[in-house]
Amino acid sequence: MSTAQITWENNDKEETKAEEQKVNPDEKYLEGAVPVVDGKVVFRKTFDAPGKTAFQIYNIVGKYFQDVTREEDQISSKIVDADTTTYTINAFYEEWMVFSSNALSLDRTRFFYTLQAICENGKVTVNMSNIRYLYDEHRNPQRLKAEDWIVDEESLNKKKTKLLPIRSKFRRKTIDRKDFLFNKLEELLK
Repeated sequence: MSTAQITWENNDKEETKAEEQKVNPDEKYLEGAVPVVDGKVVFRKTFDAPGKTAFQIYNIVGKYFQDVTREEDQISSKIVDADTTTYTINAFYEEWMVFSSNALSLDRTRFFYTLQAICENGKVTVNMSNIRYLYDEHRNPQRLKAEDWIVDEESLNKKKTKLLPIRSKFRRKTIDRKDFLFNKLEELLK
């Protein structure tokens, strides 16, 4: 003699299966997370700064870009150009990007990028570009360009559902750094 399952038991099992399917922790790093403009990786965002003049925004962004050059992991970073007639600022950054660190090993790369700010009344557009890495410089130096290393075609599987090993750490950390810089700037402009 067999017993049929009661309807509510089936519903419980379906709910349990749905709970077991977890959100992919790498979701924000997957397809489209690294934008390519004219063949180059460029993270671009326009920030609203209602009620602020281009000059006020220029001063806020300039101070922030300068503050970043003084952060702990900076190697050789500087403001390259600051033009008060066009309200543009260009900065070059060379900093350590640390993947992992413990008592026995340190996995890191030199991380190079530029930030450009174009200030206007009520808004600013910021570009993060010219992204490069110098990895494993003491044993087997590798000079890597973002366009060859962290773009979708190079760092995701064919289905675009998973990050590839090794390249994933560069992609994650680059996106996290961009998010940190852009989020902080957004806070400052409120």
